[in-house]
Amino acid sequence: MAYWFHRNPLKATATVNYELHGVSTNDKTRKIFSDLRQLRSKLLEMLTDPNHTRETMDKMTSDYLGLLQGMCIQMDPNEPENKLRKLIKFKWTNTLVGNPPVERSDTGFEYFSMTFNIALWYTKHAAKLAAKDDPDMEEAKEIHKCLRTAAGMFKFCKDELLSKLLDVPAEGVHDTDTRILDAYIHQCTAEAQEITLARAIELKHSVGLIAALAYETSEMYLRGDEALASLDQLLVGKWRKYFQLKNKFYLSCAHSYNGDNLLAQDKCGDAIRGLRESLDLYTKSEQTCLEYAKTKGVGTTARPQNHFFFKKLGPIVKRTLEKCERENGLIYHHKVAFDPPQLELKATYGLVSPEDYQAPAMNELWTPEVYGKCSTAAPKPPQDKKDKENKDAKPGPLPAVKEKEVPMSDKSPSNNSGCVVS
Repeated sequence: MAYWFHRNPLKATATVNYELHGVSTNDKTRKIFSDLRQLRSKLLEMLTDPNHTRETMDKMTSDYLGLLQGMCIQMDPNEPENKLRKLIKFKWTNTLVGNPPVERSDTGFEYFSMTFNIALWYTKHAAKLAAKDDPDMEEAKEIHKCLRTAAGMFKFCKDELLSKLLDVPAEGVHDTDTRILDAYIHQCTAEAQEITLARAIELKHSVGLIAALAYETSEMYLRGDEALASLDQLLVGKWRKYFQLKNKFYLSCAHSYNGDNLLAQDKCGDAIRGLRESLDLYTKSEQTCLEYAKTKGVGTTARPQNHFFFKKLGPIVKRTLEKCERENGLIYHHKVAFDPPQLELKATYGLVSPEDYQAPAMNELWTPEVYGKCSTAAPKPPQDKKDKENKDAKPGPLPAVKEKEVPMSDKSPSNNSGCVVS
C-alpha cells in the first residue's frame, strides 16, 4: 500500500534555544523558555518517525503549540501585539524547494511551520499503517482519521494562520502559498475517501454508489492537480503526475462500475461504451504511472503500476467489457455510441471532508502576571564580532530531515479491504 502514496519531505528547521537574555526575569519565565526549547527539540525528533502513535503525537503537539501561543497571541489589550513575538528568528525550509530556508522574526511563522510539519507527519503515519500486508479494520479507521486530521490542519494553516503572518514571501514556491496548501488539502481528503471507497467495494454496496464515490475521488485529485498547474513545473511536476494518475485511475473505476449499473438497467450499448472508456483511461493511467516513476523531483520513489490494487482493476474492466459485448451480441443488439456516457454522479453517502481542527489551548503557565514579568526593554548581551559580521548574511542552508525508514512489503494483500487502496 505504501507504494501507492506520494509523500513530500518534512520541512527542515534550524535549532532554536529560546535563550532570551534579559527577557526572562524570574523562575516562572525561565521555566517557560526552557520548556519551549525542550519540547521543540523532542517534537522535531518525533516527527522523523511515523511509528509513534497518534495519541503520543497529539500530546506533544498540544504541549508545544499550547506553550508557544503565549509568544504569538495578544496577551495585553494595551499592546498592539505580543511583545515577545519578534524576539526570535526562525528558519524553515519549504517542502518542495528545500534550501535556502526562509528566515522570519515571527513566532507566528514558527506556529504555522510546525503545524504544517505535524500535518505532514499524520500523512506519513497513515502511509506507514497502510504499508502492512493486511491492515485490519481498526487500522483502516486510523488511516482514515489521520488523513482527515492532516487535511484539517492544512486547512487551519490556510484559513486561520496564513493571514496572521507578519510577512509572506511574494515570489517562489513556498508552503505559505495557498495553491500548495490547497494541493495538500485535496490530497489528504482524496486519500481518505479512497479508504471509504474500498470499504464500499468490500461490503458490496450498490454499483451506483461505488461509481459515484470513485467519480468524486477522481474529481478531488483533479482539483489537486489544478491547484499546482500555475507553479514551477520543475518543482511540482512529480507531485502533479501523482494527482493525474490517480485522477485517471478513479475515473476509470467510475466508468467501470457505472457500466455495471447501466447493464443492470438493460442499457447494454451505453455500458459497452462506458467500459471501453474505462479501459482507455486505465491504459492512460498505466502510462502516467511510468511517467511518475521517471519524473524528477521531491517525493516518494515508487512504481504505482506494480501495486496490487492498481493491477487488479484492469482485468476486472476487461472481463466486464467482454461480458457486456457477449450479452449485446446475443440479447440486446444495441448500437454503441461514439461518445462515452456522461458521469453526472453525486454520492449520497461516504463523502469525506477535512476534520475540523482546533488549536490547542494556551498553556496555563502563561498568565498576565507571568507575561508582564517578561521585559523586552532589558539590555541584550553584546554581540561578538562574528555575530556582527553575519548580521546581514543571507540564510544558510539547512540539512535535510533524516526521516526514519519504514519497512515496506511487496506482497499482495490477502483480501480486498479498504486498507489497501491508497
